[in-house]
Amino acid sequence: MTVLVTGASGFVGRPLCRRLAELGLPVAGAARPGARLPDGIESRRVAGLSPTTNWSAALAGMSAVVHLAARVHVMHDRAADPLAEFRAANVAGTLRLAEQAAEAGIRHLVFMSSIKANGEETHAAPFGPDGAAPVDPYGVSKLEAERGLAGIAARTGMAVTVLRPPLVHGPGVKGNFRALIDLVARGVPLPLGLVDNRRSLIGLDNLVDAIRACLEAPPAAGGFRVYTLCDSETVSTPELIRRIGAALGRPARLLPVPVALLRLAGTLTGKSAAIQRVTASLEVSGAAIAADLGWNPPRTLNQGLAAIAGWWRDKEMSP
Repeated sequence: MTVLVTGASGFVGRPLCRRLAELGLPVAGAARPGARLPDGIESRRVAGLSPTTNWSAALAGMSAVVHLAARVHVMHDRAADPLAEFRAANVAGTLRLAEQAAEAGIRHLVFMSSIKANGEETHAAPFGPDGAAPVDPYGVSKLEAERGLAGIAARTGMAVTVLRPPLVHGPGVKGNFRALIDLVARGVPLPLGLVDNRRSLIGLDNLVDAIRACLEAPPAAGGFRVYTLCDSETVSTPELIRRIGAALGRPARLLPVPVALLRLAGTLTGKSAAIQRVTASLEVSGAAIAADLGWNPPRTLNQGLAAIAGWWRDKEMSP
């Protein structure tokens, strides 16, 4: 098996390329010109992820593709039409890659989707592979790409595996999770002590291992499967903050503010979406991938947070 990884210079792409190389698989990374790839990984440069990208040179000699490249979810999208921008990259760009991959004889494509294809919040039951009720443009684009890939798989015989992870944490994490680490490290009091929710996450090492498992057990020709996946533990927001504090060796300062008051403050300040993410539940089931592939996350949440804490300390101490 020879594997092309798109988005190879990214948060997931770099450790995935290293892991596949460690397993002895010939691996090449597709990335924009100027992007830095891990040492020893063959570079195959592409202009970007668009409806007109030519992937033929990058796909030459490959038998499988892991498609990580995407227009990612952003907190404050300034595009005039965000959905159109997401569709151009995540739908049309992905389907362009898939069509050319099938023409090149690629046998298996692993597509990194998102739990946002399911939705933003769970109530009675965790999200599983059958759910599909996206709320924001990013989630809509991921679901539309999945559906397009299902059609290509049925028509061409190329097998497709779709992964829908929740928030990914690990060394190098950015965005809201990095901001939360910084707040806990600085001892900032957080008004989340009364939140009683259930949030699923997945560690970077666990996600990379799940991709490895999918590559080693592809569907039959023309097969299409969707997996939701997560760490072995689902925790509340306050419990996550306590564990981050423990990993950093800092006390977690949680203030007992009623959730209703937090949501009112979010409405008044225009930050309802941010409040929803830390107060609502988003629980994910990994039962399908465990049943089909025998895959279970090899690292615990605490192990993942310890790795992040080590990385954070190194960053803070570096000049």
